Amino acid sequence: MLLIYRWFTRGFEPGSRAPFEIVALRCVGATVLAALFITSFTTAPYPALSGRGAIVLGGMLALAIFSVIAVLFSNRPHGAWPPVRQLVAALIGVSAAADVLAAVQPNGFWSAGPYIVAIIAAGRLGLLGGAAMLAFSLSVPVIGSAIEGHGGAALSLPLGTIPWFLVIRMMWELRRRGEELEASRAAEASAATAAERGRLAREMHDVLAHSLSALALQLESTRLLARARGADDDVARAIDQAHHLAATGLEDARRAIAAARGEELPGPERIGALAEAFREQSGLPVSVDVRGEPRGLAPDARLAIYRTAQEALTNVRRHAAAKQVAVRLAYLPDETVLVVEDHGPPGMAPPVSVAVGGGGVGIGGFGLTGMRERAALLGGELSASPTADGFRVELRLPL
Repeated sequence: MLLIYRWFTRGFEPGSRAPFEIVALRCVGATVLAALFITSFTTAPYPALSGRGAIVLGGMLALAIFSVIAVLFSNRPHGAWPPVRQLVAALIGVSAAADVLAAVQPNGFWSAGPYIVAIIAAGRLGLLGGAAMLAFSLSVPVIGSAIEGHGGAALSLPLGTIPWFLVIRMMWELRRRGEELEASRAAEASAATAAERGRLAREMHDVLAHSLSALALQLESTRLLARARGADDDVARAIDQAHHLAATGLEDARRAIAAARGEELPGPERIGALAEAFREQSGLPVSVDVRGEPRGLAPDARLAIYRTAQEALTNVRRHAAAKQVAVRLAYLPDETVLVVEDHGPPGMAPPVSVAVGGGGVGIGGFGLTGMRERAALLGGELSASPTADGFRVELRLPL
């Protein structure tokens, strides 16, 4: 009973439910078939194991078997096995069995055959192919009835099957147009998203990248001027570091612009270069440890790992009195874990960004809050807390 219920309520797509109208049509069709089947057992010649009754019984079994095969074939997705010719062969079997039954039991189950052909052919063989298949199925009984002088029977069968054929064709056509409309809307949304990303990329290029580029040039001129006028070495080093930060920010801005334009996003493979840049800027030793076999990650996950490492290292440089920093990336069976931990003198106070509630701002512009939001959007979590001699940031992303 459960299988029957699922068949009656299944939609066109796997796992979907059919609209009420589809379920109602299936119920009507099943009721008509059941009535015709019962009628065959109350109409002479009766189904039996010998004589004309054996032909009736064999025809009924053949009609039922070919009908089940045709239904199973018609439920396959478009383009999947079996090809159209197998479905056509099954429908020809339905028509042949119905013709045999019509010859030996004119008032029995045979008339279900053309209806089954009309419903299945309309959905799977298209307008022309389905119409040709239905005409083939109707040809023998209609011509036979006309020859025998049963004009009413010759006319009633087409008047009953053709409307079913047209209704099913209309339903499939509406479904096709709905899919085309949905695909068109998705394409429009994608185009609008791409256009917006392009606009943002242009804005970032015109404002942020130009500003950082001008700042880097200005700092370079200031550095040369300071050296020419014999400025203090600490001042010169500070200007050098500021120039390096501006150049790094400009590079990051260009990467962000490239990402907004759909180009490749930075990922875990660049953590080594990130740590090396941090070592040059801060003068602190940084160790990078990668465990497990690196695997392909979704673009958002790759970017989250990179940005978290970038933000954590920025916070160390801004707020911590660390003596060394350790970066660990582990590819575990069910998750990817990134840990950035700094170590300083025992009893060191937590960074300012944590002491004020996690709102520190680094290169990424969002601080710990932004890192947590990135992790949550990917179904992961980020923890940040002081340790005995420093501070630890840990990002966990599920596989």
